[in-house]
Amino acid sequence: MLDLLSDILTRLSLRGTLYFRTSFTEPWGVRVPAFRDVARFHFAHRGEALVRIDGQRMPVHLAQGDLIVIPHGTAHVLSCRYAGPEEALPLDDVLARSGFPGHGTLVWGGEENPQDTQLICGHFALAEGSRHLLFERLPPFIHLRGYGEEAGPWLEATLKVIGAEAGGARLGGDLIALKMSEAIFAQAIRAYIEQAQGPENGIAGFADPHLARALTAFHRQPAADWTVAALAREAGLSRTGFAERFTTRLGVTPMGYVTSWRMQIAREALTTRGLSVAEAAEVSGYASESAFSRVFRKEIGLPPAAFRQTSQGRPRAA
Repeated sequence: MLDLLSDILTRLSLRGTLYFRTSFTEPWGVRVPAFRDVARFHFAHRGEALVRIDGQRMPVHLAQGDLIVIPHGTAHVLSCRYAGPEEALPLDDVLARSGFPGHGTLVWGGEENPQDTQLICGHFALAEGSRHLLFERLPPFIHLRGYGEEAGPWLEATLKVIGAEAGGARLGGDLIALKMSEAIFAQAIRAYIEQAQGPENGIAGFADPHLARALTAFHRQPAADWTVAALAREAGLSRTGFAERFTTRLGVTPMGYVTSWRMQIAREALTTRGLSVAEAAEVSGYASESAFSRVFRKEIGLPPAAFRQTSQGRPRAA
């Protein structure tokens, strides 16, 4: 049985892609464009870099061994300490000028320092239109550093394996690095949730042991006949206390969360699985197809049949 976070990431069709490994020599700077439904990551395998994220006042210093995750696909600039954002070239220009073939190592930069910066860069694609408040409330970036005892030796070891395997010549290396990068992304989100402080965070409820029990029970059986009282029993709280705690810590009512996640299940059922409207209603917990259709239209903006037809006719993104 999938745990809560695993179920969310799996249902949102999270898929990782390693898009290059770098060998950058000073001076260098790369402007990475914004992209929808994508989370990006950069791991400093060797050397260091500055990461300037649009909308953030200060750059992030990525030291050797650090990982940064940019959950919302925000545009950003990667550079050495001697290059400003105005000197950075667009990523497409760098790829074209370097002659990068689309695999292996992206070699770019000047000749002022023979020591290169090696980054492992990639992105995680979410199914188009996927929604979950966990993702919506992640910060502009998550910076993981100082692994060791704080994050566990497995994380540092995993990152070292990614660095060794990505773009290498050994059979299966890219697949190994890719699957490990998906694990790293899940760990980054878990670390952020566990460190979340205060109800204003909007995500603290996932780390609350009482609320987590209720959320886990719901995610294991989303089509069951859930009520606030039933969720409160799973949490070990009174109905009123549970509802107030849930709303305060997650910023949505318990039944609002239930409805939102059921609509995500319905979207997947109609598009990825190709189920009928009646079947989608059943797997998402609705005994009445008409009731399901009303809720779906209110949440998604289209009747389920029209949404299914539109999604099937939409070309897949590259």
